[in-house]
Amino acid sequence: MVQNMFRTGFLVRASHTLLTWVITLILFLHNTDLRQCEERGELLLPVVFFLLVMLSVLLYFAVSLMDPGFVLTDSVKGSNEEMESMIPQSSTPRLRRCGYCLLQQPMRAKHCQTCQRCVRRFDHHCPWIENCVGERNHRWFIVYLLVQLLALLWALHIALSGISPSVSWEPWFRANGFLLAALAVLAVFSLVVVLLLGCHLYLVSVNCTTWEFMSRHRISYLKNCSDDEQNPFDRGLVCNLWDFFCACRTVVWEQTYDRNTPNSV
Repeated sequence: MVQNMFRTGFLVRASHTLLTWVITLILFLHNTDLRQCEERGELLLPVVFFLLVMLSVLLYFAVSLMDPGFVLTDSVKGSNEEMESMIPQSSTPRLRRCGYCLLQQPMRAKHCQTCQRCVRRFDHHCPWIENCVGERNHRWFIVYLLVQLLALLWALHIALSGISPSVSWEPWFRANGFLLAALAVLAVFSLVVVLLLGCHLYLVSVNCTTWEFMSRHRISYLKNCSDDEQNPFDRGLVCNLWDFFCACRTVVWEQTYDRNTPNSV
């Protein structure tokens, strides 16, 4: 029972949600800008902040529970696009069967040993959301990071506004202990989210995944490309961003690779 709870990510998601609402409660109960607005009857700021936190929690669960793009069976039950993507082309490296689930992997797919599934356009497995980040939920993962960062920075400002002065450090620490703990957690999470968001926005802008960036020399369709050679999936900044955030379809990466690679591999 306990192992199954860990496997499904229940404890991770519950801990994240509990921590979020505990910190939010601390910010509302202490003498912060939020509390002062409530006492003056100005409810716009507290309501907007509460809705932003609620949005971040909803996005967290959406990304955490969403299908990241698991590869379907390569039988006739698969989609036409998936079957088309599995047809080897002349200059495209031969597609291989996964050594774990024995499915034929489309290009840019990778088997996640945590999820025990192959994932299209695999980026990474995120222990924070207990789910893979792949073709179907990568854009929502970045939207979640943006909303989360906004909520964290606003919460940092609110927590700082509630720090009260004192004549000595002992009563000051007793009065501000919970706020200081909340500040420490918010600062750490803000730094992590800033780094994650910056890295992902850069990789999206060049149409590369974390897995491809970290393991370029071990991936069959990239290892024969020189270090200074253009990424075969890179279509330029504007097209990359448009395709990533606006295109709602399954991409046949074999065709993109075959079209943008000048030499046979």
